[in-house]
Amino acid sequence: MVSTKASALIVLAACASVAPSASARSPSAGRAVVWGGRGNSDATASDRLRALEVRGGASKTRRKTKGKRTASLSSLSSGEKTATGRKKVGAASKEKKSALGDTMQKYKAILPLTRVYITMVGVTTFLGMVLGEELAQGLLALDPIRTIYGMELWRPLTAACFLGPPSIGWLMSAYYLFEYGSSLERAYGTAQHLVFLLGQVGLLSIFSVLIGQPFFAPSVITAMLHVLSRSVPHQKVKWLIFNVPYWTLPYGLMASDVLQAQSPAAAVPHVMGILSGHFYFFHKFVWPKMGGEDWLTAPEFLSRRLDPNSRDEGRKSVEAALKGRKKGKGRKLGGK
Repeated sequence: MVSTKASALIVLAACASVAPSASARSPSAGRAVVWGGRGNSDATASDRLRALEVRGGASKTRRKTKGKRTASLSSLSSGEKTATGRKKVGAASKEKKSALGDTMQKYKAILPLTRVYITMVGVTTFLGMVLGEELAQGLLALDPIRTIYGMELWRPLTAACFLGPPSIGWLMSAYYLFEYGSSLERAYGTAQHLVFLLGQVGLLSIFSVLIGQPFFAPSVITAMLHVLSRSVPHQKVKWLIFNVPYWTLPYGLMASDVLQAQSPAAAVPHVMGILSGHFYFFHKFVWPKMGGEDWLTAPEFLSRRLDPNSRDEGRKSVEAALKGRKKGKGRKLGGK
């Protein structure tokens, strides 16, 4: 019994010696406990903030940046916006450049000879605006004396391109020139269209000298329309609010100009254009069918230069037509 009591006293003394040593630990050990996430009573406020930052918790500095505007990677990848989502300084100029680029692409898409003609119309109109009406008449009008003896050979070309000062009539004439010229060039090729235009300039120059017309660009437009209308004369087209045959369209255009000008003299350029256009159409399409020679065909070198792919396209269409023919069994020689 004595020995049992003595051993119990020894155990109690050992436990009492262990308790003070645990309470005398260093402050760093307590901080380690706080960093582990178990808040001790002796940890300071700064220690707790550091623990939150280490563990990724929300702090005051992070709360401040929450209300600010940021941008995603997808919004910055376009290169037109800043980090705040606003447009860059050069973004508007890039949009203007893209619009100009689209206009140039549409201009280059026009058929080559029609594009040259439209460009010459624009140049002569600009010269007329800069020089004034009197100086433009003296420089651009058709004058046979100054053309032949003064070697001012540009006058027949400028007389065929000048449509007067900018106006609603000028805009409509330029549109007709583009529409009918593109249709002719697309239908017969650039080389043949050049032959047509050179023939019209020559004939209309003679008519203009005889009648006293200084400019004949409206006559060229009427000649284009006459040739197109004679190709499919009975096709129905819409003029104003009426459906009329295609061959009557040049006369309808002439009637509208006469009514607008309230003078029969407005019909003179259209009559000249109908006559010169019919001269070309007769000698190009009617006379060869009557056994005559087609002397208005474009030269071979001109066709190779301006229409290099026309023969290849024709050959391919013929081959496709031959392949599409149905093959029959045929008939035996001497058979019924």
